[in-house]
Amino acid sequence: MLDRPSCQALDHDDPLAAFRERFLLPEGAIYLDGNSLGALPKAVPGRVREVVAREWGEGLIRSWNAAHWIDLPRRVGDKIAPLIGAEPGEVVAADSTSVNLFKLLSAALELRKGRSVILSEADNFPTDLYVAEGVRDQLGRGHRLRLVAGEELVSAIDEEVAVVMATQVNFRTGFRHDLDAVTAAAHRQGALMLWDLSHSVGAMPVALGRADADLAVGCGYKYLNGGPGAPAFLYVHRDLQDRIRPPLSGWMGHREPFAFERDYAPAEGIARNLCGTPPILALAALDAALDLWRDVDLDALRRKSIALSELFIGLVEERCAGLGLTLATPRDAERRGSQVSLRHPEGYAVMQALIAEGVIGDFRSPDLLRFGFTPLYLRYVDVFDSAVALEKILRRQGWDRPEFRRRATVT
Repeated sequence: MLDRPSCQALDHDDPLAAFRERFLLPEGAIYLDGNSLGALPKAVPGRVREVVAREWGEGLIRSWNAAHWIDLPRRVGDKIAPLIGAEPGEVVAADSTSVNLFKLLSAALELRKGRSVILSEADNFPTDLYVAEGVRDQLGRGHRLRLVAGEELVSAIDEEVAVVMATQVNFRTGFRHDLDAVTAAAHRQGALMLWDLSHSVGAMPVALGRADADLAVGCGYKYLNGGPGAPAFLYVHRDLQDRIRPPLSGWMGHREPFAFERDYAPAEGIARNLCGTPPILALAALDAALDLWRDVDLDALRRKSIALSELFIGLVEERCAGLGLTLATPRDAERRGSQVSLRHPEGYAVMQALIAEGVIGDFRSPDLLRFGFTPLYLRYVDVFDSAVALEKILRRQGWDRPEFRRRATVT
């Protein structure tokens, strides 16, 4: 396995190394939680100050036109589109992932009347399942939520399924679904395919267009680095856009919002999926964060993601053998996203001890230490140092302290 000087040499030759300088990273910290909240791009604070001080402070309401605030949801959507293999006009930034999932799941069931099943996996991100339960109960038309193991998803698709709702990369284990294969399986049975891309967009190439996927949602605050609670996005295949009647028929999705007509008439295209007034400050931050992606080679991004996670797994297997860790992430790089999850019976306390050492990951119940590998600002030497810190804590049982066992609200 590589030593620290070898990792430094890899950093020297890394074609993505220069992107690290475009982020504000705290001194003395190794940040392995970009899969939960991305680091701050240096371009964002200045852009937000400009919007607050000049566009809002001086332009006031005139900036809806003069500063083109009204176009931000679609403009930001068009910046996200190439990152998920979509075309301009197929993506819009709006609301949260959960709200967008509600909108698209409701619309999908309307498009597949006569079919009763929402199919998903039992270990999907909980909010996705909560939303599906809410849509099912609100519609009151006898829909059922069928949950299966991730590896059984394709074989469970039958003629009863209206929509397959899947997250491409599992939030706990990092298991990665084959987007093309699952989409094709759904279509063979006449079902619509709805993807949650929250743990894949910005970490790897995503090819919705190539797969002919129908619908997708994703968040802006993980690998896209849009800031805490950043607006999410939704994708609708161009062929479906004018067939959808949004369940949240707000004024921004109207064909003429400022005509103030009495009755709702949906806008043409992707814009009908808007609802309320867009959050301009949050959208401006995400807009600025997305600018750096114009210079990113997504294939190089994926290669580095795999290299970082392979290095980490190898170091942990070498240095931490017999110390209570179990790999929860697929060992095959093609079957995982850009994270590595390790099981340990004292996982929460171990993670808190790591954070105290400056290695910031996170914990997922009941026993998962979760490490995200964000190729744009993470170095190979950071991965080496993280593995060394983990080994030290486990060998010395440095996690066995009361302050590390005390559960915080956010884990």
